[in-house]
Amino acid sequence: VVREKAESSITVTKLGDNVTLTCSIPREDVGLSYWYKLNFGYMIETIASGSFDKISLKGQFTDSKFSATKVGNMYSLTIRNASKEDEATYLCQAGTAYIMEFFNSTLLVVDGNHKFVTVKQTSDMESVHLGDTMTLQCSLLSKNENDTDQCPGENKVHWFKGALESHPGIIYHGSIRNKEEGRCDYSLSKTITNSSDAGTYYCAVVTCGQILFGKGTEVEIGMYLKLFQINIF
Repeated sequence: VVREKAESSITVTKLGDNVTLTCSIPREDVGLSYWYKLNFGYMIETIASGSFDKISLKGQFTDSKFSATKVGNMYSLTIRNASKEDEATYLCQAGTAYIMEFFNSTLLVVDGNHKFVTVKQTSDMESVHLGDTMTLQCSLLSKNENDTDQCPGENKVHWFKGALESHPGIIYHGSIRNKEEGRCDYSLSKTITNSSDAGTYYCAVVTCGQILFGKGTEVEIGMYLKLFQINIF
């Protein structure tokens, strides 16, 4: 039996840096554990498997670039000298011979130190109410003013939502709002229908053979306070 209750997150590291992904397992009966790498368009790959306190790397991951450890209930996967090839979703799974669960899902983004083009989301937090239509914006900024003549099309702009109950996934393509010197603006409009729409929304722009991510906008859902008038006769 395989159950899913993975927490989702996005980790950004710089090209050439070391990065450690962690996975906390709130169970005492764990005998089996796995780390997986899932890259879009490829089969899922097993990085490491563990039996109680013994963890072994698998296949191409046995070189010194990767290491997997366990301290108490905390499982860690370290990737050294991060490269663009390491960009992927990393999954942590653990359990027993009868029940396995996914406990963590991390999208790893490797920042290649882009000097001339960056993605900026205009707000760190948005507060909305049920039934409202929110509009999020992200901008592709360039130091070269002529770059905006080639603004990526709407199909090159994606929005991800990270939440505790689901894996990160593409939810919408953006629309172009404005093009000016050194700047391309994109937006996402969405009607808030239920509490599951809360979470952190990330903008990703595909340009010049690379994917650039914004830092995310946290959307929280507030409650209306209704006032009742009582007439006493």
